[in-house]
Amino acid sequence: QVQLVESGGGLVQAGGSLRLSCAVSGVSVGKYATGWFRQTPGKEREFLVLLRWSGDDTRYGNSVKGRFTVSKDIAKNMVYLQMNSLQPEDTADYFCAVPRSATSDYIWGDNYWGQGTQVTVSS
Repeated sequence: QVQLVESGGGLVQAGGSLRLSCAVSGVSVGKYATGWFRQTPGKEREFLVLLRWSGDDTRYGNSVKGRFTVSKDIAKNMVYLQMNSLQPEDTADYFCAVPRSATSDYIWGDNYWGQGTQVTVSS
């Protein structure tokens, strides 16, 4: 059974930083692509970043490029999202995702999802 559990969310002032973690079980992040998304009430889920399964390439959404950094620890089977220069518009629930197919880098389809962690950025 595949499980993803996000943590690290919270309240931060504008300009601050947070690091989100995603604990993955049931599959190895060494063989699966991972991604982060976020969502606010009434809006569609927004793509933030894809870390390709090989770990050698990333793709960022325009809204977070240059501020957010994704990484993974294969030994711990963890994925991280370092978020810097946070702004109130970054307030959302943040989700990690893993495609259902190994060695697939397509993160916009049928994924395993975590339950999300809430990030609130105050002005």
